[in-house]
Amino acid sequence: MKACVLHAIGDLRTEEVTVPVPGPGWVLVKVAACGVCGSDIPRVFEKGTYRFPLIPGHEFAGVVDAVGEGVDAARIGQRAAVFPLVPCMRCAMCAVGAYAQCADYDYLGSRCDGAFAEYVVAPEWNLVPVPDGLSLEEAAMCEPAAVAAHALRQAKIDLGATVAIFGAGPIGLMLAQWARAWGAARVMLLDVDREKLQFARSLGYEFTSNPKEEDAVAWVRGHAPLGADVVVEGSGSAAAFEQTVQCAKPFGAVVLMGNPAGAMTLSQKAYWAILRNELRLHGTWNSSFAELRGNEWQMSLDAMAAGRIDVKPLISHRTGPEGLLDHMVMMRDRKGFFNKVMMVN
Repeated sequence: MKACVLHAIGDLRTEEVTVPVPGPGWVLVKVAACGVCGSDIPRVFEKGTYRFPLIPGHEFAGVVDAVGEGVDAARIGQRAAVFPLVPCMRCAMCAVGAYAQCADYDYLGSRCDGAFAEYVVAPEWNLVPVPDGLSLEEAAMCEPAAVAAHALRQAKIDLGATVAIFGAGPIGLMLAQWARAWGAARVMLLDVDREKLQFARSLGYEFTSNPKEEDAVAWVRGHAPLGADVVVEGSGSAAAFEQTVQCAKPFGAVVLMGNPAGAMTLSQKAYWAILRNELRLHGTWNSSFAELRGNEWQMSLDAMAAGRIDVKPLISHRTGPEGLLDHMVMMRDRKGFFNKVMMVN
């Protein structure tokens, strides 16, 4: 099969490799589409994966092509999105269904081979059936959609809430869609990229601001004098972190989800805002795959199938395996506007 194999930091090659064989309890998935996550860029060009060589890619969907021992053959032909985290099922976190906090997890695309390939193996347990009428490209967006849903669920949005989101990339736009679906009256998007804000406006998000061009805190409070009920820091920027806590209303919620590009510092003024306004700060990591905690993967696919979440406009680029490296270089160097880059087979 064709696969994009990372041999060392910065050394991603499209080459022929052996099709993997599913072990007991695992299945072979024929990959239809795999999105490029923002985390894949530093993973390929700066940090590397946990071992080499390794096939990256963790935002994917496809069709079950073969099954390992103990898996019902009726699975063959099933369309599925795939939760990429493989929990140990032995630690205290797994015992309560907090799989993202597993003490000894595996992960498709960073710790073991992922889906920038024509085929990938995954545990049967990780499959989420794709509803009829939903494309596999849309289903490949389930991972970021579930991550966005998980972040907003930390804040417990009320009907009529004002939500401010720092970062208008794919996750930011999915946060905005979830906020609307859950009853937010006003959704504000802030980003330093003019093209991202223009794209957000084309999707119907009229409240947008560029913190490079105007005071973000003053802008938010100009539309919501007390501050926003919920503020999400989705950029990983220290400047945005500083602004988020000053944009929140008293007793409001701040959700921290951006992967930091460097040190995250906070001024005394911003720290005082947390204390004086008794803000609720929530960290968020990955998504929930446990039924009792709310399976956000099923939630996301159901919302897409019902039309409450529309991910199709967010896919800006499609490429086969041979063009993936060029597209990732484009993302790294920000050579043009992009939203979700998708590798398709």
